[in-house]
Amino acid sequence: MTGRLKIQLVACVLLAGPLSAVTAQSGSQSSINVYGFVMLDAGYNFDQIQPDWYDVVRTTKLPSFKNQFAPDGNTFFGVRQTRLGVKGTTPTPLGDLKTTFEFELFGTGVDAGQTTFRLRHAYGELGHFGAGQTWSPFMDPDVFPNSLEYWGPAGMVFFRNIQVRWMPIQGDTRMTIALERPGASADQGVYAGRIELQDVKPRFRYPDLSAEYRYGKKWGYVELAGLVRRIEWEDQGGDAFDLTGNATGWGVNLSSNLNLGTKDIVRLQAVYGEGIENYMNDAPADVGIENNPGNTIAPVKGVTLPVTGLVAFLDHTWSDKFSTSIGYSSVDIDNTAQQVPDAFKRGQYALGNLLYTPVPGVTAGVELQWGNRENFSDGFSTDIYKIQFSFKYAFSKTY
Repeated sequence: MTGRLKIQLVACVLLAGPLSAVTAQSGSQSSINVYGFVMLDAGYNFDQIQPDWYDVVRTTKLPSFKNQFAPDGNTFFGVRQTRLGVKGTTPTPLGDLKTTFEFELFGTGVDAGQTTFRLRHAYGELGHFGAGQTWSPFMDPDVFPNSLEYWGPAGMVFFRNIQVRWMPIQGDTRMTIALERPGASADQGVYAGRIELQDVKPRFRYPDLSAEYRYGKKWGYVELAGLVRRIEWEDQGGDAFDLTGNATGWGVNLSSNLNLGTKDIVRLQAVYGEGIENYMNDAPADVGIENNPGNTIAPVKGVTLPVTGLVAFLDHTWSDKFSTSIGYSSVDIDNTAQQVPDAFKRGQYALGNLLYTPVPGVTAGVELQWGNRENFSDGFSTDIYKIQFSFKYAFSKTY
């Protein structure tokens, strides 16, 4: 049995069951698109990074003190960017039912450093409503440059979250409002390890609220997005202290793509907020700790950490076979006085590449990458320089 016939049979099985009744009512035909790519990344890291992140540039994973991840200089190979997805479209009396299921091989969290299955999108929408895991409305995925490096700009809002969304305006100009899964992390700073803090547990009673509005024209678009969230923590201990508290996180994200003729796209973003670090592409904790003088019951308190992110990239097309992406990004944290001296303060990220597309679906390229980490107050900073070569083979077939 040929590979093509196998895929056709799988598609028929997927469509014949739950979709057949709907298509019979509408009199139209469903479709399913199988897509993805195989990608090899290889290169040389001239400096140091936490070993689980050997094939990317993450400024939060750079050394916080000299030779933390020594030695310098390592060759890397990987296929972790490889991706597979399925999109379905089913006509119904209420409009097209659209679904997306997509995964890749880049392990994170407990699978950091591994080549393993990782869910990207599990999402469906019908008309003006959608539900599942996909891009947060607070994020603008179109800001991501045409780069080889996987992780992307440090100062970019980048978060696929589980959500329920309402889309009253759709198209080039659009508006989206969503309730998203809440979550946050804390940095206990110089008090980390104190037994009094071990009984403090997070509580998330309310979903995060996000929204976006994009104004689109032939010259490109401008988008404004916002986020508000409630972060709470409760002291479950029985000692003399009560460290229960709460904070409100919020953020504003302004982004744009500008079409400069037919060969250049400028990708821009500026974001500012407090307690929104887990929505950022490469940032530390959402909540920090500071002293609370004069309060004997709660001598310390948690506060949201302000964050600023900037992105500026240019994608240029030289010809039908050659293109280049070049740009810069930064993320800055306003630390509290009680964070440790080597806490993350600032990250910078830049790259430039040359990509070659000999035929549609095949891309090869070389990219020079740079990152920088700056600590909070001990004066330490470190750089990373990497060169990466990548080969990408894409496929897409609609049934």
